[in-house]
Amino acid sequence: MRRILLSITLLFAMGTLSAQRYGEDMAVKLWNNDTAPHSNSLSGTEVEEAPHRIALTTEAELFIFAADPAKASDMAVVICPGGGYHRLSMDNEGFLMARWFTERGITAALLKYRMPAGHPEVPLEDAELALRIMKGQTAGVKNEAAVAAAGKYAAGCVGIVGASAGGHLAAMVSTMGSVRPDFSVLFYPVITGETGKCHAGSFDNLLGRDRTAALTAIYSLENQVDGKTPPAILLLSDDDRGVPSVSSVRYYEALKQHGIEASMHIYPSGGHGWGMNENFRYRDQWRAALEEWLSLRRK
Repeated sequence: MRRILLSITLLFAMGTLSAQRYGEDMAVKLWNNDTAPHSNSLSGTEVEEAPHRIALTTEAELFIFAADPAKASDMAVVICPGGGYHRLSMDNEGFLMARWFTERGITAALLKYRMPAGHPEVPLEDAELALRIMKGQTAGVKNEAAVAAAGKYAAGCVGIVGASAGGHLAAMVSTMGSVRPDFSVLFYPVITGETGKCHAGSFDNLLGRDRTAALTAIYSLENQVDGKTPPAILLLSDDDRGVPSVSSVRYYEALKQHGIEASMHIYPSGGHGWGMNENFRYRDQWRAALEEWLSLRRK
């Protein structure tokens, strides 16, 4: 009995979840508003507005999917779902995407990050912690139990994947993060906050409706690219009315101005938010392009 109680205590200490939520191999609770460096000032419980559409998140969690053992490589990705910085699309841009990576020998860690609610540092620090865990880095990581729990999934080459507002978060940690990924995969990402060229709702949720032009410029990530920004591949549609394609073009141009390897694929149609949609007309093309690009990242 004593051993059983000790085992239960250790499981709670590591922050792992006993029940699978998305078919993951391990779930790790990272922190919440009380234990993280910063709070988004939201209170109450998260809301599932529709199946796998989670809003008002106040606790960061990492859902880890192990790579197919027959194809496993020393690569991993952290996946940041989109949702306009209001909610998270945990299926189409989350666990379905994670499974696609694992089938190709890449461990995938799906990040349920906290909504910013006008506090842009909140999702950024969630993504930074997720990257540290998947890189196996313990220096400066307060949640040592989480690192220990997920340690066996750490990889030598860790990228970040993001769609829409999750693409903004992926690009933000790639340009402004204290720890940066080895590469980024950006699906129709929100990048710029310039009026008429951005998804205004994402920037309002990130910075607040009263955001200043100066603050907007800081989080317009084409302005934050530097020589340390990792290589990126951008995948989007020309007829995207939610996030204009110019947003990605600006990021691509900034990468090239700094001599960073980059690839961009703009498909003629498809709109916004197609993610893992099997009905997306250019599904086979983007998957082939991404597989080829990822093969170049393997060490």
